[in-house]
Amino acid sequence: MAAWMKGAAYAYDGSFDGLLSCVFESYERKEELVDLRADDDPQVKLFESRWVETSPEKASRVYSAIRRSISQDAQELVRRGFLTCEPQKDLLIYRFLRLGFRHGRAVMDMLTETTVHRLRKAVRHLNTESHALMGFVRFSVYGDVLVSVIEPKNRVLPILAPHFSNRYRQEAFLIYDQTHRQALIHRPKEATPDRTGIVDLDELVLPEVGEQERVYRRLWKQFYDTVAIRERLNPRAQMSHMPKRYWAQLTEMRED
Repeated sequence: MAAWMKGAAYAYDGSFDGLLSCVFESYERKEELVDLRADDDPQVKLFESRWVETSPEKASRVYSAIRRSISQDAQELVRRGFLTCEPQKDLLIYRFLRLGFRHGRAVMDMLTETTVHRLRKAVRHLNTESHALMGFVRFSVYGDVLVSVIEPKNRVLPILAPHFSNRYRQEAFLIYDQTHRQALIHRPKEATPDRTGIVDLDELVLPEVGEQERVYRRLWKQFYDTVAIRERLNPRAQMSHMPKRYWAQLTEMRED
């Protein structure tokens, strides 16, 4: 068996297929990576990287191998890990897969292994934030479209998509991720399966809200203030269950 060469560094286009293409390339060339990152990663690059072209075919083979050689849960962990804000998540996922292809299903229970622990922790943070935003998203009415702006740490839109497209099946809506400059768009009148999609959007400029929207906001804030029991107000507990970083997008917490 040929020995692996250590010290290689890859760069790719930042897509999930691109990351899996790098995994394929690493095994094909028997190069153990010390650095792996998207081309638009703002962090300083310490290694000279070789560009790897994205190949959907190679990515599909790697993705199938994850399920076959490790487990279906590992597939989901890797896919969600890719959406996290974990620094150098690319290299972390690569190292997890190296462990997984070596140890098989057992890697999922190797909780004391630093790589496994960090990846699981990052995905837990993603899941927690996604779950919170399912309750914290507030829409405003702009014509016939419901619009919401969020500022998540992780790339939560792929996880929020099925929840909101099912909940607002007959409504046209847009959720703009201001952190990552992407928008989740749902078009109920589209007859095609891709009526819900995620697109890159550098900036979202919204017009002034109409009087109807102002009325809705006043009514919601009035309801929120009315049902609150002032004697039981506990700001510390409130910030624990509703972190302050979400308040800017919550109608009931805004001063206006």
